[in-house]
Amino acid sequence: MSATAPPPPLVKRVSPAGWTAIVWSASTLFTLLTTFRLPGESMPSQWPAAQLYRWDGLSFLAVSTALAFQAGRLLQRRPLLATTLAILAGVFETTTLGVDLLPMNQYLTTMVVLYFVAVAHPRRTALIALGMAVGSLIVYIAVRMARGWPAGTAAELAVALVTVIVWLLGNSTHQSRVHAERLSAEHAAQAVTAERLRIAREMHDTVAHSISIIALQSGAASRVATAHPEAALAAMQAVEHEGRETLAGLRRMLVALRAADEGRDPELAPAGLADVDRLAATTTAAGVRVEVRRLGEPRGLPPDIDLSAFRIVQESVTNVVRHAGTRACRVTLDYREDELALEITDDGLGRGSATDTGFGLAGMRERVALLHGEFTAAPRPEGGFRVTARLPLPVAVR
Repeated sequence: MSATAPPPPLVKRVSPAGWTAIVWSASTLFTLLTTFRLPGESMPSQWPAAQLYRWDGLSFLAVSTALAFQAGRLLQRRPLLATTLAILAGVFETTTLGVDLLPMNQYLTTMVVLYFVAVAHPRRTALIALGMAVGSLIVYIAVRMARGWPAGTAAELAVALVTVIVWLLGNSTHQSRVHAERLSAEHAAQAVTAERLRIAREMHDTVAHSISIIALQSGAASRVATAHPEAALAAMQAVEHEGRETLAGLRRMLVALRAADEGRDPELAPAGLADVDRLAATTTAAGVRVEVRRLGEPRGLPPDIDLSAFRIVQESVTNVVRHAGTRACRVTLDYREDELALEITDDGLGRGSATDTGFGLAGMRERVALLHGEFTAAPRPEGGFRVTARLPLPVAVR
């Protein structure tokens, strides 16, 4: 039985608009409840105004509810308008209560809207929204005082303080997200650079091998040129073939690589698709069965393509072992007429190597891009994860 990805927490499954509606509904019900004398109380916590249970009071309640819900829907696109609507919703609902301030219950929705604005929008927009929220409390008290009405200044200061605290929490979350995204981008860039250096070192091994062959064949041709011209011709043809292969590999692989003055890593021994079966056997022995399928007619490939294809398979299988939570995966090598197609699939949790600090997907994508191929990596609709790569082949090996 294949494992399924666990559902996200409830907090993340509910959208900001959903949370706005939930908080508004809960605070409204709580407010209506406080207008009754509850057990243990000598009087209600809040006295309803005369119109609360009349048609005009119910109309105000309906309008304020519509404003609050609309504020939630506009949070992502028009945050300042959403803040304005949330404030108006609280003001309209307060008119049905016999109170001398904007109570905390009626301002909870505004606080929630303010939190999401601070989380998802730029600092300037968030500061404007905070000024609107706190300024509305000040204006409300100032108007009551100007008209000689009683004003709950101390209680309103507490509401303003909680509003500022909620904004600070949202701003802190926003800064944490920005910092995490910046670190992720920096790590990804470092991973790409490290992968390019690794490719360069591997290509150095390949080129050094080819140059050695060219030198040996050239020396042999010069020694037998007079006595055995046929052998000299064969040696020079081998030199020509090896030189063309090396130049083609250099052109495809090194044109986008930066120069790097680093030593050779002795652990990076040359490898290729011939080692896929050995990789499958080793991984199977470790507990994850690897099924290898070959389609088309296997044939010799240029060293750069052969090496990159193996590295893609190796990294994908490693990711299955580390992240997929499954006991098997499938590797398909499709030798087509003009390209080599790779596919690595599993039935696990649907997680790629993005969860790994090594950023394996970035390295694989970089390899394929340098070979002018196509690369995809994504969860499968039926469950699990799929990595595909298409590497175009030179005309000489088609």
